[in-house]
Amino acid sequence: MKNYILECCVDSVESALNAVKGGASRLELCGNLPIGGTTPGIPLYHQIRKESDVRIHALIRPRFGDFCYSSYELEIMREEIRMFREEKAQAVVIGVLNADGNLNISAMEMLIQEADGMDVTLHRAFDMCRDPFRTMEEAIELGVNTILTSGQQQSCWEGRELIRRLIEEARGRIDIMAGGGVGSEVIKKLRPVTGGTSYHMSGKVTLDSPMRYRKKEVSMGLPSLSEYDIWQTSEENVRRAVEVLKGIE
Repeated sequence: MKNYILECCVDSVESALNAVKGGASRLELCGNLPIGGTTPGIPLYHQIRKESDVRIHALIRPRFGDFCYSSYELEIMREEIRMFREEKAQAVVIGVLNADGNLNISAMEMLIQEADGMDVTLHRAFDMCRDPFRTMEEAIELGVNTILTSGQQQSCWEGRELIRRLIEEARGRIDIMAGGGVGSEVIKKLRPVTGGTSYHMSGKVTLDSPMRYRKKEVSMGLPSLSEYDIWQTSEENVRRAVEVLKGIE
C-alpha cells in the first residue's frame, strides 16, 4: 500500500527516534502516556526537533480523565496550541465534549481558530461521545482533518465494525485513523475488514529502570504502575508494522 499513514504516539526523545528509525510517517507527541497522554512540554519538542524533522502532531490535553473541560482548562489549551503553532508543529490533536456526551462545538471552534491553519486531529474523545456519526459530521463541518478512534471499544479490533462504517460514511471527507491496540498483526486483520489506510500505535515495550537501589515501600504515582518500568516505543515493532503496510496491495 502506497498511501498509508503510520502515526506513533510517543512521550520521550528515545521513543520518538525509535519510531522514526522504524519508519513512522509522523509522531503524535504526548506527555505521560501511561495515563493516556497529556500535553507535552516544549523542551521535549525542541529535543526531538534537534534530531529529526519528522512531522509532529502535538496532543493538547491539560489533564488525565474526561474531556469536559472548565473555562480555565480551555484557556490553558488555547495557550498550549499557540505555543506549538509558534514552534512550527504541523498539527494539534484535540477533543472537547459537553457533559451530555456531544461534541462541544463552541470550544472546538475556539481551539481550531487558535490553531490558525494547522492540521487538526479529533482524538479519542470521539470514542467517548454519544453519537459517532453525528460527531463525525460535526468534525467535518469544523474542518477537522483526522478522527482517531478505536471504534468506541477498548481496542480497534473490537471496534472494527464501527470503524468500517465510519470509513464508508466519511467517503474521503475526513481521515479515519484506527488506534487502540494497533500492531503489525492487528493491521493484517483489520485492513481487509475496514479498508483503512491510517493507523496509530505506540509500539511500546517495557524496559527495566537502571535504578539499582529501589524503595518498594513508597509509590510516587498510581499504585498500579511501577516506578521502575519504562515504557518506550520499539523500533522493531514500528518496522514490522511498516513492512505489513508496504506489503498490502
